[in-house]
Amino acid sequence: MSEQPAAAPAAPRSGLGTWGDHHLYSFVSSLGRVFRRPWATALTIGVMAVALALPLGLWLVLDNVSRLSGSVQQSREISVFLQPEIGVPEAQALAATLGGRDDVASVELRTPEQGLAELRERGGLGEAIDAVGANPLPVLLLVVPAGDEIALAGTLRALPEASLVQHDAEWRQRLDDWLRFGARLVLVLGALLGLGALLVVGNTVRLDIQARREEIGVLQLLGATDGFIRRPFLYLGAWYGLASGALALVVLGLVGLALREPVAELAASYGSGFALQGFSLVHVLAVLAGAGVLGWLGASVVTGHFLRQTRPVDT
Repeated sequence: MSEQPAAAPAAPRSGLGTWGDHHLYSFVSSLGRVFRRPWATALTIGVMAVALALPLGLWLVLDNVSRLSGSVQQSREISVFLQPEIGVPEAQALAATLGGRDDVASVELRTPEQGLAELRERGGLGEAIDAVGANPLPVLLLVVPAGDEIALAGTLRALPEASLVQHDAEWRQRLDDWLRFGARLVLVLGALLGLGALLVVGNTVRLDIQARREEIGVLQLLGATDGFIRRPFLYLGAWYGLASGALALVVLGLVGLALREPVAELAASYGSGFALQGFSLVHVLAVLAGAGVLGWLGASVVTGHFLRQTRPVDT
């Protein structure tokens, strides 16, 4: 019988293929280590989730408060009540003239009939209005400034057609100041609590490193690079971050569901259709990505420090 040709030896893996294989192995094995210690993992993820949920929740509250107070344009509106003898045609001509100014973004005209209907719907004054008889309301112009609103309000007060000009710039300025303060507070709390979450991940990974100290020492003696050794711990930190970000979003979602109906009822009592809004898909993805990066950084700092201390010294 003729001899069968020997099988060709398998081609060696390229450096890039080996690097990808180890990344895949580290990705899967780190997830297994997360589930191997459920109680410790739950504590770590829970602490991180609370640290992330606080600034995220405050940011969400500020976003809803901004919507509740009205858009920026609405909060800058100047109400110009015209003289009682000014009819709708004259008011429309005046609105067109004001709309052509460079310091005016838009002008909305509301007739006395529209104002009366709005009072009936929102104010609950139907019987009192019926008792008055004739419509006492003047034509109203809602002017949205495009520039200096205080200067524009002064100009509008000087119009001979204007009877009353309402512009609560001081209230809007106070609201803007509070919103700016809240935004700065979110940044400060986010930085502090984010640092706390980073330290929690770092401490958890440090304990895992200590448990595998002898294994790491053997790998170093065999010539394993620092990147090879630290890679599983980096993925471990990223898993902690992703899980904590997801838990924080779930907690905030449940809080939003619990508050949505009471807030809607309170807003309805003031004639508003306001409803709480949660995170959009883009925000959800950004939170998860940021939490994962935070966990990765925490693990990177700890493993880098450990490897610098334990790196063999050439003699």
